[in-house]
Amino acid sequence: MRLPSGSQVPAASGTAPAFMFLGPLEVRAGGRTHTVGGSRQRTLLAALLVSPGRPLAAEQLYTELWGENPPPTFENSLQAHVYRLRRTLQQLACPHGHAPELLTRSSGYVLELGDQETDAAAFRRLVGQARASARHSPDEAHQLLGEALALWRGAPFQDVSQGPMSQSVALALEEEQLCAVEDKLWLEIQLTDPVHIISELKRMRSIHPWRERLTEMLMLALYRTGRQAEAVETFNSTRRRLASELGMEPSLKLRERLREILNQAPSLDAAVPA
Repeated sequence: MRLPSGSQVPAASGTAPAFMFLGPLEVRAGGRTHTVGGSRQRTLLAALLVSPGRPLAAEQLYTELWGENPPPTFENSLQAHVYRLRRTLQQLACPHGHAPELLTRSSGYVLELGDQETDAAAFRRLVGQARASARHSPDEAHQLLGEALALWRGAPFQDVSQGPMSQSVALALEEEQLCAVEDKLWLEIQLTDPVHIISELKRMRSIHPWRERLTEMLMLALYRTGRQAEAVETFNSTRRRLASELGMEPSLKLRERLREILNQAPSLDAAVPA
């Protein structure tokens, strides 16, 4: 299968392909970025990348590729797609590198990446490192979160006809991305003048109105910039919307943050509040 090549990317010559699906599905090999041709090929590769190293039953792959209406010759069709994808992976191997192996097992297929990792795995690794260092080294944590979020190029598997498994993983990854964005904004409140991120917090809150952590951070940023009344109104507007649209009250944590703001608690001015 001929693979159209994309732009040059900084990669060491001789390394095995790296797989990227935080955005379009792409393969990085030999210092270049490649796309995989064919809708079924991309769907098959996406399913195998969801859990590399773990065998996937053929029945799962049937569902990913064809949903509830597989063709009459679906077994032979799957074998043909696996054969083509295996050849594609071999073509991407550099002269002195090793291609990831697409292996046949008794119950299905498994993709072995060796020492390579996907961009999703790299994202999760960096976020984990950032959270581990957030308290003792917030600057380092902020940098790591920036590197993790820079791996995102769009919605996961955005150019893939997603089956149930890849759809589920895409939703989970989008939630993890949003949590990482919140972590980064929280650190920016501690590390910089909060006035610089108020507009971003307002934008994020308008997109995700039910995420109370964004509301809490906006209240804190407004309070630290001398806008106590606006911080209180931010809480009140959230309470009104929760009551009218969901019949709920703000969380205990958000109510406690309001009390601290009303009482001008000294802890709100700490560099890194608990």
